[in-house]
Amino acid sequence: MSISLLLDVADVSKRFGGVQALDSVGLQVVRGSIVGLIGPNGAGKTTFFNVITGLYPADSGIFLFDSKSYFPESVSKVTKSGLARTFQNIRLFGEMTVLENVMVGCHCRTKAGLLGAIFRFPSTRREERAIREKAHQLLAYVGLSDFAQMEARNLSYGHQRRLEIARALATEPKLLALDEPAAGMNATEKLELRELLLRIRADGKTILLIEHDVSLVMGICDHLTVLDYGKVIAAGKPADVRVHPEVIRAYLGQGAA
Repeated sequence: MSISLLLDVADVSKRFGGVQALDSVGLQVVRGSIVGLIGPNGAGKTTFFNVITGLYPADSGIFLFDSKSYFPESVSKVTKSGLARTFQNIRLFGEMTVLENVMVGCHCRTKAGLLGAIFRFPSTRREERAIREKAHQLLAYVGLSDFAQMEARNLSYGHQRRLEIARALATEPKLLALDEPAAGMNATEKLELRELLLRIRADGKTILLIEHDVSLVMGICDHLTVLDYGKVIAAGKPADVRVHPEVIRAYLGQGAA
């Protein structure tokens, strides 16, 4: 059976002054899988996310997404192409409601322009109703329906993480890139997150995941790529990566194997 790659990048490099943050990094994401990108702090994981999603310009690299060549030159273009991401530091609109935050994500797929917003054409109103309904459905999907009218800043930390995922899903992504979604969560919230991520994959989405919770990563990922000092030091199935000598030395420690 042939393998269908959704994301295939190679030789990605990024330098900040005298620091080589990424050094010829390559990564492949199979359609319908969960792929983990792990490594110690400062390894270049978030920089890699920022490059492939258009937040930082790459110094070099080959980028293929959904079998098409692309260059991540802007966040909006990358999002419209079907690659959505969350951030390590939560970036919600705190004074907007939970529902409104998800509706913001929906708007990258809308057709109404400035004139529609000003004159409120019937087509614009229909589209807004559809967006509101879709946002309600996504809140139900991530378990936040009861908080729809609450200001986002008043959600618990774990629920804010879920809201970020719902907003990213609202963009209708082919690839969902999550930067440390379990950060700050307690044990119960992490278990709920695990079930949500597995459900997202079961429903046909593909996930690229940065995460420091080793048990979570090992339990849900189909494939892992490990970075250290901006270079790939290992890639493969979680069981193989766990016992890789370079990964144990740089990241997991002797007790992990």
